[in-house]
Amino acid sequence: MAPTPAASPVQVVLCLPILRGLTGSQVLLGLKQRGFGVGHVVAPGGKIEPGESPAQAAARELREETSLITDPASLEPAARVYFRFPANPAADMDCQVFLTSDFSGMAAPSDELVPGWYPVGHLPLPQMWEDSPMWLNRIFSGERFDALVCLGEDNESVAHFATIDWPARQLPDTPAIETDFPTTS
Repeated sequence: MAPTPAASPVQVVLCLPILRGLTGSQVLLGLKQRGFGVGHVVAPGGKIEPGESPAQAAARELREETSLITDPASLEPAARVYFRFPANPAADMDCQVFLTSDFSGMAAPSDELVPGWYPVGHLPLPQMWEDSPMWLNRIFSGERFDALVCLGEDNESVAHFATIDWPARQLPDTPAIETDFPTTS
């Protein structure tokens, strides 16, 4: 039986805390403990709740999953990533990704994540989703963009990846739609 398509993609956020030091920059990621992506190293994040802005959701998820506290107004929009799962359309997600270097607290494990700091240039790629380096490395190099990630039939491998750069590195008012993206990776 074919999967039932979702009415619309789930709206989610990711928050990437960056710690800048004398030896370079580190990003806080975490080993997912339950739910979607269990067993992968992922960025803190989750679903946008009714009445929340994406930045408010990102700050809330960061606090709930890692105990770090940040002000939603300090978050920098870095990308919008549209994840499409043709073998399971109910898993489709539209994700807004934020960066922050303005946070307080000490990262601590939660029911969702076991957090850890990783050098930006040495991410734990074997433990991450296959698509992660395709867009994370671009964010860390300063690019700002919308990305389309179409997963393969196994819901793990990447069948197609494409990006559209943001004009003047600023979040466009209108989200990209799938037909806006180039058809070749």
